[in-house]
Amino acid sequence: MPELFKVHTPPDAWNLFNRHFGPIVKTERIPTADALDRVLGEAIQSPQDLPEFARSTVDGYAVNAADTYGASPGLPAFLAVVGEVPMGQAAAVHVGVGETALVHTGGMIPPGANAVVMVENTQRVDASSIEVMQPVSEGQSVINVGEDIRQGAPVLAAGRRLRPQDLGGLLALGITEITVAQRPRIGIVSTGDEVVAPGQPVGPGQVRDINSYTLAALATRVGGLPVIYGIVPDDRPALEEVAARAWRECDLVVFSAGSSVSYRDMTADVISGLGQPGVLVHGVSVKPGKPTILAVCDGKPIFGLPGNPVSAMVIFDLFITPTILAMLGAGAPPQQRVRARLARNIASDTGREDYVPVRLEEREGEPWAVPVFGKSNLIYTLVNAEGTIKVALDSNGVRAGEWVMVVMY
Repeated sequence: MPELFKVHTPPDAWNLFNRHFGPIVKTERIPTADALDRVLGEAIQSPQDLPEFARSTVDGYAVNAADTYGASPGLPAFLAVVGEVPMGQAAAVHVGVGETALVHTGGMIPPGANAVVMVENTQRVDASSIEVMQPVSEGQSVINVGEDIRQGAPVLAAGRRLRPQDLGGLLALGITEITVAQRPRIGIVSTGDEVVAPGQPVGPGQVRDINSYTLAALATRVGGLPVIYGIVPDDRPALEEVAARAWRECDLVVFSAGSSVSYRDMTADVISGLGQPGVLVHGVSVKPGKPTILAVCDGKPIFGLPGNPVSAMVIFDLFITPTILAMLGAGAPPQQRVRARLARNIASDTGREDYVPVRLEEREGEPWAVPVFGKSNLIYTLVNAEGTIKVALDSNGVRAGEWVMVVMY
């Protein structure tokens, strides 16, 4: 009978793994316009003031604010129109005392003016004069030089995942190329004689490959570049060949199935043969996902996940997601969390973390988390769920009616 693996708590497993893994952030230069959801690899400072000239925020008349003080519909201020500022051009007119110039939204404020009266608060007298029927204060309806950002000010910090507005802000400053973290290549190896490709018919005792594609999607979502190596039979030479190729070609390798203690499960031995120090953890006190492997082989992180889809996805989020983030130099993305009441009792063993899929229901104005119970080899346990709740390591479970935190998928 094979020796049973030694089970580590999740924090102990993670700490042991990190004592041997030192992430290196690799970078590349790409066009800013192509950088959505990429992780910034450098801190950026503004190369200029933005805006570079004072601009109007409305259609109206540029004025010296003091010329409008006391203006009202019954006693309007009378101003001479000295010209118009065309869009996209520098102002060619100067506004003196008792004068004004027509400006448009986004247009340049002419010299001598310090505010803009909205056109609806004016009345045209003739071709060269208007009446102002409402006063304005200095700076009203004007964006001043550098009001958005000053030259030399920090724009974005390294490690930031770039959003659409971030790209817009960079391009507004003329930054058309940036340094980003390279997407680490995530090798995904599925094992098992019983596993067939999704497009093939299944025979007796066979199942379609789920994990290759769910794990690839998880890797993509966190910022990795998945490389699927297909299905490897339960044959040691075949597994060793694919494992060595994935280790050479990728930055991180994930094995799906073959991590439990069985005479056919050779993954741990194969992983240890890839480099030093090899397997660090074989067994984590979580449910689902106990027979998990964490390893570092000559600097590269290697993981062995249970073959059951629910277990594989739980362990991916628990260990592989933060590893990929470290390789990107990125912080953990914000998670959507919902506080809800638990609809049913959940039992748990002390010394083990439980991750329970749940769906949300609205009951009398309150959110309720309804456990979606199912064995860990049933993918529709997750399909029918909207999030997960964690039962703490030293808890004996959670009673129905208690408030819990749901981490949404």
